[in-house]
Amino acid sequence: MVAGVCVLLAAGAAQAAKVELSAEHWGNPAGERCVSCHEKSSAGLVRQWHESAHREAGINCLDCHQAEAADVDAMEHEGEIIATIVSPKDCGRCHTKEYEEQAGSVHAEAYAKIETRIPALAHQMTGGAMQVAGCDQCHGSRVKVLGDGTLDPATWPNSGIGRVNPDGSKGSCSSCHGRHAFSKAQAREPSACVRCHSGPDSPDKEVFEASKHGMLYAAQRDQMNLDGDTWIAGQDYTAAPTCTTCHMGAAGKIPATHDVGLRNAWNLNQPVSHQQYLVLFEDGSKLERPANEAPPRRGSELEKTDGSLAKVRAVIAPERRRGVMSLVCLECHGKAFTESFMTQFDNVVELYNSKFGEPAQAIMRALYEHGLLSPLPFDEPLEFTYWELWHDEGARARHGASMMSANHAWWEGMYLVGRNFYSRFLPQARAVAGEQAAELIDPILAASGQHAWLNETAQGNPILGWMPPQPEAPEPEPTAATSADEGEGEGEDEEGGDQ
Repeated sequence: MVAGVCVLLAAGAAQAAKVELSAEHWGNPAGERCVSCHEKSSAGLVRQWHESAHREAGINCLDCHQAEAADVDAMEHEGEIIATIVSPKDCGRCHTKEYEEQAGSVHAEAYAKIETRIPALAHQMTGGAMQVAGCDQCHGSRVKVLGDGTLDPATWPNSGIGRVNPDGSKGSCSSCHGRHAFSKAQAREPSACVRCHSGPDSPDKEVFEASKHGMLYAAQRDQMNLDGDTWIAGQDYTAAPTCTTCHMGAAGKIPATHDVGLRNAWNLNQPVSHQQYLVLFEDGSKLERPANEAPPRRGSELEKTDGSLAKVRAVIAPERRRGVMSLVCLECHGKAFTESFMTQFDNVVELYNSKFGEPAQAIMRALYEHGLLSPLPFDEPLEFTYWELWHDEGARARHGASMMSANHAWWEGMYLVGRNFYSRFLPQARAVAGEQAAELIDPILAASGQHAWLNETAQGNPILGWMPPQPEAPEPEPTAATSADEGEGEGEDEEGGDQ
């Protein structure tokens, strides 16, 4: 585990080095005019800056917003050449380590990951305006610059975490560190994450709040030291974890990171979950590959998400990623507790995969391959049912198990998966398959080995809340001997016998 940590965290100290700034490098004199004017036109904005660490270090508006005339988004404003967007690349002039970590993270790819899905989800089902107000506000947009240097309102304002900026950089630091205060405390709050990580496909807000961790945070928030210069779990605070604690924060020997997906062993937002290798490229970028595929060799070339080729520097196995996450857990929990919880979580994901995820995916593929479903997405009821099965209910079950919310793992998660798999998905799939249902669907269900209960006799009925009444056994037909005995008894009774 320690070897894995060393590879993963290649060079980090337990906390990112504090940026040392001085007036000889910052504090552009022309920036004083920006403050003077904006105190009248944007008083709240300037107040935030006055209370920020940037102001204490002598950094003003022009230090961040000044641009070169050749920059694609450069514009003339009150005699100065500026850019509206302060991109991660701009922030990286000081915050180098954070910029490099963020640039290779899953957050930086948030827009690229859904760009090809947007037409079906946002445009066909609703319309382009919904993409701007919905999808792009979390995933980011590809910001476009108009001919006069202003930003296209169809792509801006936007602080989505995977925003593609005019200078080519990806991401938005202000998505977590709201401008113009850029508060570290704000980014450590769960609310910084749940702005986007809530709802059907990423229900982390609801799951966290319903978990023991969320309960502790709500009860003991005043003990969290959110404004601390350092923020190491087990040292600077012990009251509760937040999203940042587990996915980004420093803990013991584990340094803080702005690569938010670094410690995740599973992909939980796909039709079927796979454990993930983390591929590190020589150019500093990263890529996740499912662990059921052969890992790429060191020094080989591999295609990245943007289609370009890069050389592989190292491959981190999922068990090493899990090892890092477990080290964070060990700051508050024992080894047996941590390992047993991880086993319970893995078992739920594997159950979802084998019983529902893989069979449903195989059935859908068979229906497409046989031309029984059109290739156009979301034009048939079964496609909506399948989408909700894995994207909504399945994701909720897996996230609930990963973050200790029993209610979301079961009633809000796997119960809904099972209910809709049996009562909606299978009947709809059989209707689409028609006479080919027995050929296309039944072998898939049989192969999973987990649906035989449909042919069994129920031993109890929780729908009614009790054992269903059993039919009484029929009275035996009278025989000649019993008839004779009954006749004798009746005779004795009439004569004042034993009866």
